[in-house]
Amino acid sequence: MIQRVLQSRLLESARRMPAVAVTGPRQSGKTTLCRAAFPDHRYVSLEPLDTRDFAASDPRGFLRDLGGPAVLDEVQRSPELFSYLQEEIDRDPAPGRFILTGSQHFGLSDAIAQSLAGRVALLHLLPLGLDELRRFPGHPDALWSVLWSGAYPRIHDRGLAPNEWLADYVAMYVQRDVRQVLRVGDLAVFTTFLRLLAGRTAQEENLSDLGSDAGIAHPTVRSWLSVLETSFLVFRVPRWHRSLRKRMVKAAKLHFLDTGVACHLLGIRSAEQLATHPLRGAIFESWVAAEVLKARLHRGQSADLFHMREARGVELDLVVESGGTVIGVEAKSGATVGSDFLDHLRRFTQRVEEQHPELRASARLLYGGEREERRTHVHVVPWQRIQEVEW
Repeated sequence: MIQRVLQSRLLESARRMPAVAVTGPRQSGKTTLCRAAFPDHRYVSLEPLDTRDFAASDPRGFLRDLGGPAVLDEVQRSPELFSYLQEEIDRDPAPGRFILTGSQHFGLSDAIAQSLAGRVALLHLLPLGLDELRRFPGHPDALWSVLWSGAYPRIHDRGLAPNEWLADYVAMYVQRDVRQVLRVGDLAVFTTFLRLLAGRTAQEENLSDLGSDAGIAHPTVRSWLSVLETSFLVFRVPRWHRSLRKRMVKAAKLHFLDTGVACHLLGIRSAEQLATHPLRGAIFESWVAAEVLKARLHRGQSADLFHMREARGVELDLVVESGGTVIGVEAKSGATVGSDFLDHLRRFTQRVEEQHPELRASARLLYGGEREERRTHVHVVPWQRIQEVEW
């Protein structure tokens, strides 16, 4: 298995905090990362029922039985353990004692907020960034192959057929996690909802239209989307505005975190089919947004991703806030840079300079070609270099 970008941040956090929690979607490589980073820690998974029963019935005895530093995998399965972890950490706050992992972000973060606030560093491990993907021998190197195969490590580590693995992954997600969290009565309706959502990747959310197409009520759409977001299947990019209040009320864009999953749900069964698919531009935009998100979270930064759409004004796929700098980003899947690709980016930098002189603006075009260029006010970045520029 390759070394993950997050590993250096994980080790640094463990040198200063008594506990570190690593969360992310299922199969993103959390267990592999933590066991590789801490080979001398005892590893205990709370997935097996007998281990979980031990932790629930005798939490003090369970923690005492660890006998030293430990990696506790799928720790959200035993929520009652957290208050005893707090007690143990307060007794001995030595750095790096407990490394916690969990697939369900909402379960893990709720427990941390209630019991371990101030005692634990929370990190997010997402599927592979392009820089990590390239560390595997035989990795896909063509744009549409990269997007179609997705970025889950097991596919590339074991050379598996993306179609088959992604079908199993979606089935596992629907049949296990959704049943457990949402208690969905009709899984066919939920699967239809997922497919409709995949068709809306890189679009502003419209819960009423989505609910109407799926045949479900507006509150149900909101509830299902919330769970999809907290379990890292999709992520939302709010509208950019300097006013926090206006950010909260404007429509966010929805993106699938993994384009392989989106392609599977859309019935796209090959990279060649994706290259001519009507949604290839939207899927490329979601891939760009996900790569930027990975670049930031895997280095321990906050997401701070937005999109921009003004009435009769500037529209941008992404706006990235980084300190006193805002980066406007357009994603175009075409291999040739058209002059119209740059219009909104130039207007964005001009608008920021005029209206927000306290900020420094820069602009980037991410496109499906191979040549890097420095145009006036715009850095043209080929898709292969997305993880080489600083986000």
